[in-house]
Amino acid sequence: MNPYFEDHWRDVHTRLTIYLADQLQEELPPGLVARAEEKVAIDEEGKPGALRPDVQVVEPAGIHEPPGLYGATVAEPLVVLVEPDADRWVEILDAGGRLVTVIEVLSPTNKSEEGRAAYRRRQRAYISGGVNLVEIDLLRRGERVLAIPLSEVPEPARRGYMVCICRATHPGQREIYPLPLRAPLPAMRIPLRPTDADVVLKLQPLIDQCFERGRYWVLDYRRDLQPPLDPEDACWMDEILREVSLRP
Repeated sequence: MNPYFEDHWRDVHTRLTIYLADQLQEELPPGLVARAEEKVAIDEEGKPGALRPDVQVVEPAGIHEPPGLYGATVAEPLVVLVEPDADRWVEILDAGGRLVTVIEVLSPTNKSEEGRAAYRRRQRAYISGGVNLVEIDLLRRGERVLAIPLSEVPEPARRGYMVCICRATHPGQREIYPLPLRAPLPAMRIPLRPTDADVVLKLQPLIDQCFERGRYWVLDYRRDLQPPLDPEDACWMDEILREVSLRP
């Protein structure tokens, strides 16, 4: 995992959601389909959340006032289209439209003080409704919101990155995948209908795809991370970045 992704998570999250749905689509059995879904985030009072760009489209404004109208040349402004925050996730549905599995790649909104309550409600609705839930947390910042308290996760599995899977057939248990910073992200088993075999999600190739297609080698890898890595991980990261010429 590239911890520098976290400062650009809106773009990474959008890409990862689409790539994830595409990968699963090729592996699903007949009668199931993967869809990337989106919902604009709102706050507890039902008002739109803070407006920050999801995708910016920049173009000349096309204002056709005569030159010199105000006694000077009037510069053409740029119009920036701004979309509100959006939650994105992947749904796997059967032919009748019944929701089988939801895959949530957690965002800072899910883990923020304002967004945790809304995410917890959605989490409970999935589990109580008999839907498989896969939670992928690739963010070191923010409070944990996985469907298991961190205190109940064995100490060796408490990593900066984690995956939690709740199977509809075993609602009282959780499957935890610890994701160490220094190891490639593992492949993991995604539950479907009770009669289906699990499909395998290969997470590392999707992260690599985000890096390549998002041109994430064009970052300032000299800056310090927040929160900082522990000394051993920071030393390891420094060596890796120097080896690939991303840090002098």
